[in-house]
Amino acid sequence: MTTILRAAHPAAAIARDHLTALGVRDSTVELTVDWAGPVRLPLVDEHLVQAACGIMHVHGRARGGPVPLAIDYATSVAGVLAAQGVLAAEFARSRGCAVRAVRTSVAQAALLSVGQYLACGSAGPRASPGIPPPFVSADGVRFEVETLRAEDWQRFWRTAGAPEEALRQGWPPFLHRFATAVCPLPDALHDALARLPMSDICAAGAACGVSVVPLATHPVVPPWTFTPLPGRRPVAASDVDVSAPLRGVRVVESARRVQGPLAGHVLALLGADVLRIEPPGGDPARGVPPLTGGVSARFAALNAGKRVVELDLTRTAGRVVARELVADADVFLHNWAPGRAEAWGLDAADLAVVRPGLVYAAASGWGPHLGPHPPTGTDYVVQAYSGLAAALRPPGEPPAPSLMTVTDVLGGLVCAQGVLAALLHHTGTRVDTSLLSAAGVVSRRRAEFRRPLRTADGAVALAGPVPPGVPAGLSTADLLARLAALDVPAVAVATDLGALATDPRFAGAAHRPPWEFT
Repeated sequence: MTTILRAAHPAAAIARDHLTALGVRDSTVELTVDWAGPVRLPLVDEHLVQAACGIMHVHGRARGGPVPLAIDYATSVAGVLAAQGVLAAEFARSRGCAVRAVRTSVAQAALLSVGQYLACGSAGPRASPGIPPPFVSADGVRFEVETLRAEDWQRFWRTAGAPEEALRQGWPPFLHRFATAVCPLPDALHDALARLPMSDICAAGAACGVSVVPLATHPVVPPWTFTPLPGRRPVAASDVDVSAPLRGVRVVESARRVQGPLAGHVLALLGADVLRIEPPGGDPARGVPPLTGGVSARFAALNAGKRVVELDLTRTAGRVVARELVADADVFLHNWAPGRAEAWGLDAADLAVVRPGLVYAAASGWGPHLGPHPPTGTDYVVQAYSGLAAALRPPGEPPAPSLMTVTDVLGGLVCAQGVLAALLHHTGTRVDTSLLSAAGVVSRRRAEFRRPLRTADGAVALAGPVPPGVPAGLSTADLLARLAALDVPAVAVATDLGALATDPRFAGAAHRPPWEFT
């Protein structure tokens, strides 16, 4: 591997491993990865990045205060972004654009990973009583449940013997936990499952259409699977420039929630023209509060700038139009439920006929790894199954998924990374990725776990232990001044995402692509 690394940074090492796995062994793109990038703060490690960029705040929301992820999550995201940058640069080079170098940082990766929460600003959830998942059965098994249908939720809890009022109160926070990163459930729901053995709970889930997934650790699966498709795409120079290495690339996206839309968002940030297919009336996520300009702020964070066409893909006429759109595209990207592409005649083999040389990207929850009828493949159950739920908690604390969408974010990034690798080869390719495969991308390296230091008006994270002689009870500003005088890198823990989004120290990174190409 001859990609030039300007720093022996752990994120650069992750990028090198990914590029080697993707067959990019002869690149001379100069790659620079550091901690802070354009963020004007003394960020020198994962701990400080998580504190300053909102990860501790979002992850800790469900527990009442900022808490670090116990793994190098932002560093792992930065490694994927760095590899994406090199792939995009090499693709631009193949089209005649002289890209020499790419730069990114762990801080920019962290901001991207909490982008949907930053978009909501200060309109975060209000504190309310209740206990988030996971649940614990009578025989001591910790597990997650998942359903996207209120009717299935109601039947499951009635079968479990939960009181009607509790199941009614529990559905709204459960449904919206992906957007809010909190899930305060009534105690009565936890109590109902705590009276039942795991076998009865699994039987109730199977009967009611609710997925029940124990917290466990399963083997890591490869991030991407590539399958050749017929045809080659012409190597068109187009009007590519250094700042937009994917300019001229046409992407058709049919995706919902986070994983698929984020993959399309990354490709758009790199210059691709992305056309979203939405159902008649538009994606329901457009109306999820808080709204900005009449559109959900969270939705806009993932989809702003994409063109939109409304099609009913359940009807033949809608699918005919979809095939016509793909006939003029370079990439088709979806995160449909298992079996839907085949049922609609929009699988890779079908679309390769109308567009030889197509990159067909299928982003799923589980891939083929749990058979033809897997559990509902969403973020928290994948965290539970993969072992990520255990890895991200500190030693001695029972495993529990983060209510920050950690695998949704990585799933979208890994999907986009696979698309970039396929584009680079200029041949027809099917790219399969999943939330489960993305979970394996996260470095499970456990550094010393350090909770932020409470101050009189907030919290401070610092690189290493508190130096001797620093008094307790100081304000955040006074403590930061003391630590700066002692040359100890430290930052205030961000707890107001609205303020973070407008902080001038983040101006060079906020609302901008996380790479710089030269």
